Amino acid sequence: MRNFINYIPSLPWWTWIFLFLFIVAIWDIFIQKRHTIKHNFPIVGHLRYWLESIGPEMRQYFVANNREELPFNRIERGWIYASAKKENNYEGFGSDRDLYAHQHIFIKNRMMAFSVPNGHPNALEPTFIPCAKVMGLYNKRKKPFRPASVVNVSAMSFGSLSAAAVEAMNRGVKKAGAYHNTGEGGLSPYHKHGGDIVFHFGTGYFGVRTPDGNFSMEKMKKLVADNPCIKAIEIKLSQGAKPGKGGVLPGAKITPELSEIRGVEVGKDVLSPATHKAFSTVEELLALIEAIANETGLPVGIKGAIGKLDQWEELADLMIKTGKGPDFITVDGGEGGTGAAPPSFADHVSLPWVYGFSSLYKVFLNRSLTDRIVFIGSGKLGFPAKAAMAFAMGVDCINVAREAMMSIGCIQAQVCHTNRCPTGIATQSKWLQKGIDVPLKSDRLAQYFNTFRKELLEITHAAGYEHPSQFTMDDVQVNVDDNDLNRSLASTYGYNKAKVAFTSVQELKDCSYLGGKFEDKTIKA
Repeated sequence: MRNFINYIPSLPWWTWIFLFLFIVAIWDIFIQKRHTIKHNFPIVGHLRYWLESIGPEMRQYFVANNREELPFNRIERGWIYASAKKENNYEGFGSDRDLYAHQHIFIKNRMMAFSVPNGHPNALEPTFIPCAKVMGLYNKRKKPFRPASVVNVSAMSFGSLSAAAVEAMNRGVKKAGAYHNTGEGGLSPYHKHGGDIVFHFGTGYFGVRTPDGNFSMEKMKKLVADNPCIKAIEIKLSQGAKPGKGGVLPGAKITPELSEIRGVEVGKDVLSPATHKAFSTVEELLALIEAIANETGLPVGIKGAIGKLDQWEELADLMIKTGKGPDFITVDGGEGGTGAAPPSFADHVSLPWVYGFSSLYKVFLNRSLTDRIVFIGSGKLGFPAKAAMAFAMGVDCINVAREAMMSIGCIQAQVCHTNRCPTGIATQSKWLQKGIDVPLKSDRLAQYFNTFRKELLEITHAAGYEHPSQFTMDDVQVNVDDNDLNRSLASTYGYNKAKVAFTSVQELKDCSYLGGKFEDKTIKA
């Protein structure tokens, strides 16, 4: 035996390789039962699974053309990266897009563009585009809020995103003068670095829940009182990635920090139901909106992905009947993607943004209610031309999620649901998070927002307008089909956007509600 042991080190290297492959072959043929390919083709069958695992990366870097990938193609990602890094984001030798492709949009320029006069706010700050409407002003909330930026960070939770990513985004929105939506995971310490906050809650009521999982008004009041950075409150009805689907937060993922932020027990599974406990009818939803607004003084809105319209019509009719209603509505497109979801939901449930928003907007337009509501669009709208189209259709603000993630380093690896995000953004791994330089990434998010607004404003001026809210449906053409190659948005979607009350950007700049800067006084009727 001792001689055999002494003989082992003298074996040639190729013997060890042969022995290893022999063991793998024995395992493939006689032990493992899960994979037919490995059984029928031992050893070499492993190549199939390895090649499959690196397929997405190979296609992204070597195979797909500039406009081919989804959800964001190489040109779109490149524009975000270059804009965030303040690099040259131009393209040379003309567009490589098929300008005759279905749903390609064209924005009509004016023969004489809008000229920015001396002393105009945009002459001093070419990225300044505040919202043309004030949240909560119509409903006489105690603390109305005019977002200082028409481009803001959409709902993404701490827990889904890493602490470093959330902090980088909040510091970035402070620098950009935008707001930061918390997502339904509660208000974390990483949200408290100077940026305006829209507090968002869903069916789990994280951060404002009772021990048995119901909504707590007392916790809501305390949260708002203790955090003046909160400028508005958003109730999530559904989201584009998985409308009408609940979820479970495994107890293994609930750390003491998450427990404190979300108001749940450490180590115990937490259910986010598909429906709310605090209301089950449109009347009860409206009552909750009014109760929260009265108790906190803040504007209160709702977020939803659009499908059937009957309950939205009921809401609009109740707004006429009662004179009350949400201060803002966020319309999330079915193409939304920051929430991991089964393909059956992500691919098929709820309408894409252009169809969902146009359907919903008409519900309120036909009842002359659009002036009461700040409309917010989300769902792959994080590009200036798409944003211009959205403003022409009736939005007042844009929320961006994946585009914001890309501005701080997301590479579209599409492994957000695995906790193995290679960039440290969508993971709780301490090691991976260390790759995020928070000050640098906050600068990049702010620069992305500044570039976005600057180019959106340049498109606006090219169309002859001072502010994007002035876009009309007839300012944008869209390719439809061969029989009628392109049509205006008005003829395509069957309505004309209601005119937004707008005097000048200077008036918006001088507004006392801008960016949540509110003097402690009540609104006079």
